[in-house]
Amino acid sequence: MHDIRAIRDNPTAFDAALARRGLSPLSADLLALDEARRGCITASEAALAERNAASKQVGAAKARGDDAEFERLRGLIADKKAEIARLEEEAREKDVALRDALLEIPNLPYDDVPDGADEADNVEVNRWGTPPTLDFTPVEHFEIAGVKPGMDFETAAKLSGARFVLLRGAVARIHRALAQFMLDTHTEENGLVEHMTPVLVRDEAMLGTDKLPKFGDDSFLTREGFWLIPTSEVTLTYSVAGDILDEASLPRRMTAHTLCFRSEAGSAGRDTSGMLRQHQFEKVEMVSVTHPDKSREELDRMTRCAEGLLEKLGLPYRTVVLCTGDMGFGARRTHDIEVWLPGQDTYREISSCSTTGDFQARRMNARYKPTEGGKPAFVHTLNGSGLAVGRCLIAVLENGQQSDGSVRLPEVLGPWLGGKLTLTAEGMLI
Repeated sequence: MHDIRAIRDNPTAFDAALARRGLSPLSADLLALDEARRGCITASEAALAERNAASKQVGAAKARGDDAEFERLRGLIADKKAEIARLEEEAREKDVALRDALLEIPNLPYDDVPDGADEADNVEVNRWGTPPTLDFTPVEHFEIAGVKPGMDFETAAKLSGARFVLLRGAVARIHRALAQFMLDTHTEENGLVEHMTPVLVRDEAMLGTDKLPKFGDDSFLTREGFWLIPTSEVTLTYSVAGDILDEASLPRRMTAHTLCFRSEAGSAGRDTSGMLRQHQFEKVEMVSVTHPDKSREELDRMTRCAEGLLEKLGLPYRTVVLCTGDMGFGARRTHDIEVWLPGQDTYREISSCSTTGDFQARRMNARYKPTEGGKPAFVHTLNGSGLAVGRCLIAVLENGQQSDGSVRLPEVLGPWLGGKLTLTAEGMLI
């Protein structure tokens, strides 16, 4: 959420930053609402001062027998009490209106984010590995002979409808092995602390991590009023809501492997084949809570953590900086990592690492206490996929596919697969 004081101080810069995201100027409307709110507060304070002064005088008027003055003051006190109540209610209404307006405005991009309208204007900053040269025409993951027995969309549709999958046997084991590989790498090599979080959260957690009100239609809400998390970014980040952290405890680097849920109301018709885009999926998430001076450095570190996993798996990828027109709602800068998928003959997103600055911290009032003293200040929060497990499974299967319908699996997964690194054309691990 934006700081109205910063908008007050430099409305031109605020509007210019919004323009980079393709939005019209908003500062004038926000400042008019803010001025009206502050005017109600000032008027209420003036009325309170008048009421207090009259309250001091009313006793004296009674004591000296000045009935006319006594009645006038009593009437004034009653009028001011009503006026104060009215002004305070107006101030509350305008405060809510201002807060609601600010909650709908996306974060402002950092100066070093490339300008652009859409994904065509993203800037590649890193490329690793070479897409495999195959002597046969590669197919998509769900068309590989060895995968078909373990990737069942028909039964999933019978259970839950479209955009669900039932994994079984060897494919389910490979999927689990990938998640364990990611978690163990993050905790043993990357310095992240593993968490197991709820997947049902309250409104406050979704609001504090900028998922509400913007993305309410893209999320699932239970009859009891709980939201199913779109990612454990929500739970890991909101775990510090309302806290004042010691500066010495920063950065806090966290990871979790959870189920994730997205209704994706606005994505009908996109990637409906296979398991690339599902309502229910699994992801290993990375979240950092850090000092403001360290957030840009932390973004690069988080990106390398995700890239390192792909390198261990031997999966070709490229990293791009998203342009202003393609960035997510809460991000100030985002690095997308796209893995090579032979079946689609293109790179597809497998991780998105973003710094939100203090955007989320303001919404959930997460601060740190400076070691050298002074007032608590807002932390910076970052999040990234490390990695999307289902998409990683897709990449492993497609890049390892063989002409006979079998799949050669990355050697790094050996410890989690009992040393069995071939998925046969019949769907067995050997």
